[in-house]
Amino acid sequence: MVTPCCVSAPFTIYFPDHTDTVPRGKGETMPNHNHHYILENRTRESLSSSNLRKLFLKHLEYTLGKDNFSTTRNDIYLGLAYAIRDLLVERWRDTQQTYYDQDAKRVYYISMEFMLGRTMGNSLINLDLVDEWKEVLEELHLDFECVEELEWEAGLGNGGLGRLAACFLDSLATQSIPAYGYGIRYEYGAFFQKILDGAQVELPDNWLRYGNPWEFGRKEHLHPIKFYGNVVTRHDENNYEYTCWVNTEDVMAMAYDIPIPGYGNDVVNTMRLWSAKATRDFDLHFFNEGRYMEAVEKKMHTENISKVLYPPDKEIEGRELRLKQEYFLASATVQDILYRFKKKHSDLKLLPEKVAIQLNDTHPTLAIPEMMRILLCHEQLDWDTAWDITVRTFAYTNHTVLPEALEKWPVWLLGKILPHHLQIIYQINEKFLAEVRARFPDDLQRIKRMSLIEEAQENKVRMANLAIIGSHAVNGVSILHTNILKQRVFRDFFEMYPERFSNKTNGITQRRWLKKANPFLSSLISNYLGDGWVTNLNELAKLRPLADNPEFVQKWRAAKRENKERLRRYILDNNDLHVSADSLFDCHIKRFHEYKRQTLKVLHIITLYNRIKENPDRDFVPRTFIISGKAAPSYHIAKLTISLINAVADKINNDPAIRDLIKVVFLANYSVTMAERIIPAADLSEQISTAGTEASGTGNMKFAVNGALTIGTLDGANIEIMEEIGEENFFLFGLKAEEVSELKAQGYNPREIYNRVPELKQALDMILQGDFSPETPDLFKPLVDSLLNQGDNYLVLADYESYAQCQEEVERVYRDQDEWTRRSILSTAGMGKFSSDRSIAEYAQDIWNASPVKGTRKSRNHGNHYPEFCPAK
Repeated sequence: MVTPCCVSAPFTIYFPDHTDTVPRGKGETMPNHNHHYILENRTRESLSSSNLRKLFLKHLEYTLGKDNFSTTRNDIYLGLAYAIRDLLVERWRDTQQTYYDQDAKRVYYISMEFMLGRTMGNSLINLDLVDEWKEVLEELHLDFECVEELEWEAGLGNGGLGRLAACFLDSLATQSIPAYGYGIRYEYGAFFQKILDGAQVELPDNWLRYGNPWEFGRKEHLHPIKFYGNVVTRHDENNYEYTCWVNTEDVMAMAYDIPIPGYGNDVVNTMRLWSAKATRDFDLHFFNEGRYMEAVEKKMHTENISKVLYPPDKEIEGRELRLKQEYFLASATVQDILYRFKKKHSDLKLLPEKVAIQLNDTHPTLAIPEMMRILLCHEQLDWDTAWDITVRTFAYTNHTVLPEALEKWPVWLLGKILPHHLQIIYQINEKFLAEVRARFPDDLQRIKRMSLIEEAQENKVRMANLAIIGSHAVNGVSILHTNILKQRVFRDFFEMYPERFSNKTNGITQRRWLKKANPFLSSLISNYLGDGWVTNLNELAKLRPLADNPEFVQKWRAAKRENKERLRRYILDNNDLHVSADSLFDCHIKRFHEYKRQTLKVLHIITLYNRIKENPDRDFVPRTFIISGKAAPSYHIAKLTISLINAVADKINNDPAIRDLIKVVFLANYSVTMAERIIPAADLSEQISTAGTEASGTGNMKFAVNGALTIGTLDGANIEIMEEIGEENFFLFGLKAEEVSELKAQGYNPREIYNRVPELKQALDMILQGDFSPETPDLFKPLVDSLLNQGDNYLVLADYESYAQCQEEVERVYRDQDEWTRRSILSTAGMGKFSSDRSIAEYAQDIWNASPVKGTRKSRNHGNHYPEFCPAK
């Protein structure tokens, strides 16, 4: 007899008798039939637990070929995934057919990253079938959470850029907007992070090792992608001169489609990922000579393009591969968009009326010259017509103000790999600069700044400039960020094209980040407000009167406590560390970068440690510091910061004099799933980037909507969050963006602060003297040097005093749990603006001119041909 999946061990399926056979319900056996079970309609009756159980067991028997004695844990997950996928496919087909029938305008969102998180739970949330499937699994003595833990996250992104893209896809489908996400199907995604001896170690993230049940490979659907070669001029029979790109090395882009369901509306959109395939499996010439390795070498080299997310770019091979990836995505997507457009239309001048292409940051910008290449060379349009079509079709979202993040490519490298595109870029630049000269005839410096080509020791193509010139709309992702773009980063372009610039503040999908991630809190909210907030987050404003309702306050606190208990157990199981759910859970989780100032956080932790040691009788608020995030493999300072945090944790957690007043936890391998564990349990959200550096931030939104209070600077969307929830419910510290600029202009001296602030000096001296690394005292010297001797670029020391004082206010409020809970409720109540549904509605109205499509076609004839669903047509 097989024992049920153990609820007390929610992160693995545990079978005490060590068997792997599938648990049966009472009297349940594998079905003995030869027909496939198909859901015939979408009524709630058809989705009864009995019918869903048949669907699940059908896949175990017929799709996976398993019986009572051979079913494994992974088979259980796959059987459930295939059953849920069945429920998506019919809706998916009907949605795509409706878009085709209605000739709706399509939105194409191109992004190098999509951080989807786990698909199973999110699909069930949007299908509104969580309870039904949990009932099915309970009847089979299985626990849904245990099964869900078997899903490996898709390794398609590593930060906020990718998670924003995933939220946008969810909102596009929920709002019934015809949309497609386009990305790369990386075989190895963001690396798997382990902490060994306190340091980050990167391991391959082979997320496709066991396949991906949520994707559909379209082997019949390929696009050729060209590299290298040379450009020649030719004439047609009418003596029309045109250029051709010849002698190229070709790669094939093969499509993989993943269904993206909307919430409760039967709409299922598509995310299409491209995988690189060789044009031939091997070179027959080499093979016939017995040189097998050389025969397959080209195939292996070709398919490297979609192997790994963000290859290291310090060496020329890595930079070349990165550029190839960006063009591979751009070219395959543009070809696919034009292919779909031509199913209905022959006049390419209609393209902007039927197609909107959104560039998610600069990575896909090569889609602009690629569109021009196809329109000029394949469609033989004249330049002005092709350029007008291109500009009116493309839009560009900028995500950074950091100069090093504004992508540039060496002219020689771009010319080597994409010679035709370099020619087109030079032509774009020539015509654009002529326009600049006409507008600003005596401003040579402006012409130099606005040129697509940065002239220096190594000439480079400025991809952000190209994205602005080639798009009809340019947007920032928070009010502050957009203003910085207009006033500083792209001031010249704003003065020339003011009508192109707008703000679209980022958002998050409440379906994943509240309903799925926090069932305790979301159930409480629905019990009092109903479910309207799931599609209209402004409904949360109705929580405000409940902030003074004693019964509701107590239930709110109980929901937070349950989430903290779950995270406490996870920390014990995975880090072997006991923490108290009564302590303040202080969370800093995000990508490691100097501007995000994890260093400021660790300096404050050391300060609290020293205060306890020096004054043990003082009444301290117990804290658990929870930190998580990855550093880029080649980012030495960021990786060293992770090592410092773990070294500080090791010292503090093992010091009995601290009496467990402080615990420091680093949770390895940060991911969407990890965020879903941490965020609902957080009391305090750390959003402490240097003002004027974070474009928006969406982690701040996820924490706040889950009731965490925010300590932060006036940076990114923090400003708008504070305005919405009330300044009194936000712990504000630090310099403003304009003050940061003024301080740097005046001549910032971090050593003056170091010498003036004793607690700060003590913390830095402890790091420098090796208190946290006694065996290698100089280990963290580069970190201290970056602050004291290399300019402290992100003003960690300048904001330290303000930060430490603000943290004392945090302690004061946390001691009054009624006041803390009241502020927590009001924080959530004010977050209605920050739904990605609102963001997408603004994009659709102001940039894309795209409308929702209502009434998806429901055809039951499975033999019909669906030209939109079958991409080979």
